Amino acid sequence: MKFNRKSMYRALIAGALVSGADAFAAEEGKSVYLLGATASMAGMTPPPGFYASSFTYLYTGSASGDAAVSWTLGSAGTSLPSFGSLRIDGSVKARANVAMDVASVMWVAPETVLGGRLGVGVLAPFGYQSVDIDVTALRTLTFPDTTTLNSGRSIRVSDDTFAMGDPLITAFIGWSAGPFHWKLTGLLNIPVGSYAKRDLVNIGFNRWAADLTAAVTWLDPASGWEVSIAPGITFNGENTDTNYKTGAEFHVEGAVMRHFSKSFAVGLAGYHYKQITGDSGAGAVLGPFKGEVSAIGPSLTYNFQIGKTPILTSVRWLHEFNATNRLAGNAGFVTLTIPLGATTPHTTRH
Repeated sequence: MKFNRKSMYRALIAGALVSGADAFAAEEGKSVYLLGATASMAGMTPPPGFYASSFTYLYTGSASGDAAVSWTLGSAGTSLPSFGSLRIDGSVKARANVAMDVASVMWVAPETVLGGRLGVGVLAPFGYQSVDIDVTALRTLTFPDTTTLNSGRSIRVSDDTFAMGDPLITAFIGWSAGPFHWKLTGLLNIPVGSYAKRDLVNIGFNRWAADLTAAVTWLDPASGWEVSIAPGITFNGENTDTNYKTGAEFHVEGAVMRHFSKSFAVGLAGYHYKQITGDSGAGAVLGPFKGEVSAIGPSLTYNFQIGKTPILTSVRWLHEFNATNRLAGNAGFVTLTIPLGATTPHTTRH
């Protein structure tokens, strides 16, 4: 069997990365539910009609730690042949960048269901992701082909992709009473997007996943103050290519905003994420890992018209902190929504 050094380096770094002090919980360290996607007006349901939306997501994050583990190359979770076992003693650094857009179409029914407004939609993510992973040897390491990595030297593996992700379907129902508005939303990830087991980075997840989120918004028309909160849980299926099953993930998002008019509002938004069950399956070689991270930052919404067409926009920047077994970084969000029919901009979710 011919030795492939590039494959060995990829396997070594992947093994070191999941063994580090800040290793990734959740497969590839990312979630089907896009953290930070919900903020101002989270509990609002739009008036009946069709809506087209573009949700742009920009992210850069990093993680680092030390690894010291005996790891069998070609073991569970890899597609490489077995090269034997290696003792990894190294310092691991990883950096990831994401530039992605989620295009969606949504329809809100004119009839009420259970006293609330019912809506359905389809989301199609696409974009760019990259990852750079460095392992610096803390002691000399000899590979099966007798190649030696001396103490203090580094290996870098990089990967990137531009592709379509997994499409998602969504359905929701919302109610309102005075200044209170609340909504229940379901989301289903369909694993048909771009995915390759040998790649370090993928747009698709190669697993079924479902999310259920409940959101509440209090909006006082007299003062212009708004408080929104949206807790939810994501349930993940197994990636059958890697035999890795990401644990159930809890997320809560929120915003406190001051609306100065029907067109303009500014405030703070944030989220907290925590896995409530550990990762499992043969591919989860370290056992029931769990991740956690929080974020906060400024949020702004601005609505205007081009001719007779209302344009609804929101912009926010969130800084992550207190990360455990996750990347920590900064995320930017830009949302553009066009109602394909009459609507009242101030009562439309951002």
